[in-house]
Amino acid sequence: MRFSSRDRPDHQRLALAVEAARIIQEEGLLDFRSAKTKAAERLGLGRRAHLPDNAEIEAALAERNRIFHGETLPELLVTLRQAAFQLMRDLSIYKPRLVGDVLSGNATLHTSVDLHLFSDTTEAVSASLESLGVGYRSIARRHRLRHDEVEQFPGYRFSVHDCDFASTVFPVRLRGHAPLSPVDGRPMRRAGLRELAELLDLGSAGGKPASG
Repeated sequence: MRFSSRDRPDHQRLALAVEAARIIQEEGLLDFRSAKTKAAERLGLGRRAHLPDNAEIEAALAERNRIFHGETLPELLVTLRQAAFQLMRDLSIYKPRLVGDVLSGNATLHTSVDLHLFSDTTEAVSASLESLGVGYRSIARRHRLRHDEVEQFPGYRFSVHDCDFASTVFPVRLRGHAPLSPVDGRPMRRAGLRELAELLDLGSAGGKPASG
């Protein structure tokens, strides 16, 4: 029996990573697992498909951004990062940290600004949002603190400075303990106000602020 190159595991993984990245970029589906499943369905590969890992999808998304949005992505990143900086400055009492695609430079038109805030009283954060005139929706977010430990934390979704935000409120004791990234399983890169200000001053979409 002769197999086509498409049936080889490495070709399947590449095809699925590219299709999953396209779904994330064009349709705004942000969950890696759901993007993989939808990609396998659309390519007719079924449940036994050789699925790519999240890092492969992230790399494919970066390549798509370079090819299709290379001219507009820098401006989008500046807009999102400036919005993040303004809100982080307003919420500085909660030691905010920018994480995710806006920090990494792999954002799309569907990307929300992802923030980590630190407070032992969740209601204090909501009160601060209200004092800023920001309407919000309470959410629950799951983060992996260790490879074998997933915890649920409170958070908020809201729009401000013409951008969508998603925030997680961690207890103060976890300020020095970054959750593990769903992309590579390592501690998330995080940037505070100083690092974000330096990144904006660089005027570069590819800058690498310090983690912490």
